[in-house]
Amino acid sequence: MTEQVTGRIHSTENFGTVDGPGVRFIVFMQGCKMRCQFCHNPDTWKIGGGKEVAPDEILAEALKFKSYWGKDGGITVSGGEPLLQPKFITELFKKAKALGIHTTIDTCGRPFTYDEPFFSEFKELMKYTDLLLFDLKHIDNEGHKILTMNPNDSILEMAHYLSETNQPVWIRHVLVPERTDYDEYLIRLDEFIKTLNNVDKVEVLPYHTMGVFKWEDMGLEYPLKGIPTPSDERVENAKKLLHVDEYQGYLTR
Repeated sequence: MTEQVTGRIHSTENFGTVDGPGVRFIVFMQGCKMRCQFCHNPDTWKIGGGKEVAPDEILAEALKFKSYWGKDGGITVSGGEPLLQPKFITELFKKAKALGIHTTIDTCGRPFTYDEPFFSEFKELMKYTDLLLFDLKHIDNEGHKILTMNPNDSILEMAHYLSETNQPVWIRHVLVPERTDYDEYLIRLDEFIKTLNNVDKVEVLPYHTMGVFKWEDMGLEYPLKGIPTPSDERVENAKKLLHVDEYQGYLTR
């Protein structure tokens, strides 16, 4: 008998409008090894926490809202970090694609490796994934370590692999004053994105403090205390340097 694949999730959202095309059913996976200073979901960090669920359970919940998705909507798996649980997402997406549902993963890419068994599991998952929302936190490796407590080498490796395999992505970049909001870094990020041939959209996400209360509730010291949200001028500057207007949005491939 085949063992039932399960995953650990933090929560779900029924009407997501900013996590992929159209209206989305969002699954927030539990567990993340990154420690982003601006994280607004630190309650998703703990690996092994959350609620254990089966793919059929999540799919049944999602289908209750399918009538709201329109032609572009579907299911997005976010986090936490989804790629820490690739087998679960593969089973969920395989069942979703059989029903004609659009599938999206929101990931930072840090778990990526060419080592086994991850790489084979990742390639299998990509067969059932229509789009990746790829969070590039910081183009500079040392800056990335400060911002996330992790290097960015595997993240950039994954970006190149997705480009080589023509897997559609939206690049997302959180603009954080005193961390990522420097023209030098934005120009370098733009140059890197230009090496990729699979980018359908680039999004600049202004840093916000809406998750600070979670850090406080968990007894954690918020590392960006005192750092303001970026000004409208700096957000527009980032969009200009990253040539956001040159990307046409999601393209069906």
